[in-house]
Amino acid sequence: MKPKVWNLVLCVATLAAAPLLFGASPQRATPGAAKAASTSANDKGGMDETGPYDPVPDWFKPGFARWAEPVLGSVADTPDRIIIVAGREGSGRQGSLAVGPLGELLRENPARGRGEIPATDNAQTHHIMVLNGEGKAVEEWTQWNNLISFAHSVTIDPYDPQRHVWVIDRDNNQLLKFTNDGKQLVMTVGEKGVTGTDQNHFGSPANMKFLPDGSFLVADGYRNSRVIKFDKNGKFLLEFGHKGTGAGEFNLVHDIAVDARGRIYVADRSNNRVQVFDQSGKFLDEWRDIRGPAYLMVSKDQFLWVTSAGGNRMAKYDLNGKLITYWGAAGQFPGGLTNPHAMDVDSAGNLYISDSWSNRLLKFTPKRNADRARLILAPGNAQSAPKP
Repeated sequence: MKPKVWNLVLCVATLAAAPLLFGASPQRATPGAAKAASTSANDKGGMDETGPYDPVPDWFKPGFARWAEPVLGSVADTPDRIIIVAGREGSGRQGSLAVGPLGELLRENPARGRGEIPATDNAQTHHIMVLNGEGKAVEEWTQWNNLISFAHSVTIDPYDPQRHVWVIDRDNNQLLKFTNDGKQLVMTVGEKGVTGTDQNHFGSPANMKFLPDGSFLVADGYRNSRVIKFDKNGKFLLEFGHKGTGAGEFNLVHDIAVDARGRIYVADRSNNRVQVFDQSGKFLDEWRDIRGPAYLMVSKDQFLWVTSAGGNRMAKYDLNGKLITYWGAAGQFPGGLTNPHAMDVDSAGNLYISDSWSNRLLKFTPKRNADRARLILAPGNAQSAPKP
């Protein structure tokens, strides 16, 4: 055989054998295989900044030409009714966001002029507002503005069939219980504007959580560094903790959670740890090196999720304190975190994070085929706790 012909034969044989030599199937690729390869290519890169969630860009639309108030808390009554509380203008670390995409969004909010809520440019604090599922403000409870000084958090008792709304007024040292529509104030705990360490006063309370019998625990908080338990009528039952760094001592109690066995988890924020207690306030355990724990949630699958305000992360722990997974990154990009102050999950699985330093409420939706072990499930109900 002539050399040129022989070389041609060798080339053809090599090309035909290449798939076998390099481990690929010699069969023709199916359309499904081509689609899978394309999907794999699209999944390259990234830094897992929002974990199993897709952020909803520019979701928060308060409807005001100027918005410079930190969103400190939210509670999802339904996926189409999210109640938020905001602090005074400039009380967030970064204050007004005058530049960047978010600043432009809030200055040019198209909700103005469409009648959803009245537009205003004044510096009045918008303490309590209600958003719909698109992030547009559809209600504002301005009738309570003279009552509230600094709305630090908002919650709904999950065991309450009437779904009353509770607002924790940190600077007025009060817990305020409203009807679900916000039209009536039905209970007040604490004396307005008076700080104290006794059974009837608070020292800048931060948050509260509920037990099945209607009793509740208060993170009291910024000054007093203690946990207080009240019955469903607001009658004092017990307290534990004081300022310090030892076991059972606190330096800024920022939140509380209760698991199905009735154990109490306390966000000891400035001590960078979570502490665990029984129902009588007896110290059980501590989990150290959690940077600025701000909000605690025991999910229905009985894991503790922690918002790390200092680390700008969402972290999942088993109830023995073992870190299971985490996600989150600092920044003002869609889904970026700047002091995640609180969170909630609605009945559809959407996650809301009160990102206080960027003055916005973030919404996240689960990614398609997301790893469920990394999703934050809705809060789980605690069992009836034993009496101390």
